[in-house]
Amino acid sequence: MVAIDFENISKQYRLGLVSTRTLSHDLNRWWQMNILGKEDPYLRIGDVNVRSSKGESEYVWALKDINLKVEQGDVLGIIGKNGAGKSTLLKILSKVTSPTTGTIKARGRIASLLEVGTGFHPEMTGRENIYMNGAIMGMTKAEISHKLDEIVDFAGVERYIDTPVKRYSSGMTVRLGFAIAAHLEPEILVVDEVLAVGDAEFQKKAIGKMQDVSKGGGRTVLFVSHNMTAVKSLCSKGIILENGMIKEKGAIDPIVSRYLKGDSLVENHKRWNAPTIAENGFELLEIGVRRQGGDFFDTMRVDEPIEIVIRYRLNEPKKMFHLTLHFKDESGNKLFSDSISRENDYDFFHNKGEYEAKVRVPENFFNWGVFSIDLYVVEDRRSAFIVEDDIVSFTLVNAEIAIENWMGREPGEITPHFKWSEKCI
Repeated sequence: MVAIDFENISKQYRLGLVSTRTLSHDLNRWWQMNILGKEDPYLRIGDVNVRSSKGESEYVWALKDINLKVEQGDVLGIIGKNGAGKSTLLKILSKVTSPTTGTIKARGRIASLLEVGTGFHPEMTGRENIYMNGAIMGMTKAEISHKLDEIVDFAGVERYIDTPVKRYSSGMTVRLGFAIAAHLEPEILVVDEVLAVGDAEFQKKAIGKMQDVSKGGGRTVLFVSHNMTAVKSLCSKGIILENGMIKEKGAIDPIVSRYLKGDSLVENHKRWNAPTIAENGFELLEIGVRRQGGDFFDTMRVDEPIEIVIRYRLNEPKKMFHLTLHFKDESGNKLFSDSISRENDYDFFHNKGEYEAKVRVPENFFNWGVFSIDLYVVEDRRSAFIVEDDIVSFTLVNAEIAIENWMGREPGEITPHFKWSEKCI
């Protein structure tokens, strides 16, 4: 069942003014539409919302031709750069503002947490604001009272519940606002970036509550965040907004990977072979990642071993010489490191000459996704004289096992298989 249906949603703003029109524009609009029988002229002009460049028009499309259906029970992550139109889309859904064109059909009550303090009267106490928000959502006083203790306990503001919210910190305000939105049983929960204001403990509680709301209650959640870890842990589907338009939509893992990768070709950068010569006689010839026994251009799967190959030349002998690899996930977080030397013996002596080093990564070690490698070349245990960030990146695909459209990705970036023993005792 479709919970939310966005049909040709567009939102236009006029730059540089508080109002959206002038008297001359109103007269021109009236003349074109009522006398000449034409369309509204200001709905057909305007630049795409590219915030980094100066446009020619004084009008801009914050959203343009958004068509999207959200199924009941979906947890949809909406991601994109600042100014992409994420908050505008949620404000239209929450009826904070109206679209310039298009319609939205939503089934059920909508609870929104868009900005710190949205929906609160600053002079009213926390308790009074709970009742006011519940009444706005169509709940009776008895229904709100039944949920009151649970809301206050979740928000952790019991000591201040009878204090005007204008005296709350931003974190306390967000806690109470989220508790109200999540506990008053809305069919649709809309959460913008405001959770970033809360502390780590509250963010964890809030994500857990949204998971309960969606899975246990079958309710629909729309979640906007720049925290990709939170998006991946909470959401099942996602869309990327760019310049006010939907760039891509689908399952959350590939959507987050696509967003983090941007427009770069890092996914195909599995091999580097542009020789680099350091002043102290080290020459890096090649580094690459490939399926073991295969080619650098082969598709690599998580259920097959891969190998990292490094070729280099020493133009003079080296003592206490080694190379270190730092493995990172698609967000740039370092997962682990390993050094290429004989049993990690830093006193391993290298004669002058050309070398090829290989290391095998067993099958089912990495999860499927995009990974990258930083290279450090170190001599005499001192600082590295060659540091190459993201020198190669590689993509591992899943084992092409699909169960009812669930691709079987386990949590985490590495998934080593340990040897277990089991017996009846």
